[in-house]
Amino acid sequence: MSIRIVLADDHAIVRDGLRSLLEQQADMRVVAEAADGLEAVRVTGDTQPDVVIMDASMPSLNGIEATRRISEQYPNVRVICLSIHNESQFVSAMLEAGASGYLLKDCAFEELVQAIRIVMGGRVYISPSVGRVVADHFKAGSDELVVSAFSVLTARERMVLQLLAEGLGTKEVGAHLNLSAKTIASHREHIMQKLDIRSIAGLTKYAIQQGLTALE
Repeated sequence: MSIRIVLADDHAIVRDGLRSLLEQQADMRVVAEAADGLEAVRVTGDTQPDVVIMDASMPSLNGIEATRRISEQYPNVRVICLSIHNESQFVSAMLEAGASGYLLKDCAFEELVQAIRIVMGGRVYISPSVGRVVADHFKAGSDELVVSAFSVLTARERMVLQLLAEGLGTKEVGAHLNLSAKTIASHREHIMQKLDIRSIAGLTKYAIQQGLTALE
């Protein structure tokens, strides 16, 4: 029986390449694609795949939040993060959100296939290069994870922060989330107070560092 896979990445060329390679595996089939986190959650519900291969940084809803929603709504679906980011805060945030694997985009395709088979067996796969980064982080005794966006901000505040960092104004964020501009302004103030950041530029830099949005 084929392993049913959803590809979630905001770059079409990445999805096309992965689809072509994965469908050369006799026991793997790509059943859907998504260009952002919201679409990833939706198509996961529509297709009920075995595995979602998820980019960490995507527009509208980042891969970390999308993974959290998928893990809560569809606990039988395994999520593997395939990212350019090897920083410990990204890895830890994805695992805490419910991901079963984490690989870097410069990995060999054979490693991704191996990871899919491992998580399908009920285990967690962390790429060796990423594992060393996380190990070094904890050896250093860093408290970076304690003050991350995923421990300080609520899910709603993280969503507002991502949209503000992506250049939307208060009214646009409100329209996107079906909330009033006044409510969004209140969220923005709470976010700034919690993070001790007083400018949109500062919030944008923080959102990029935390993996809530990408540089582009």
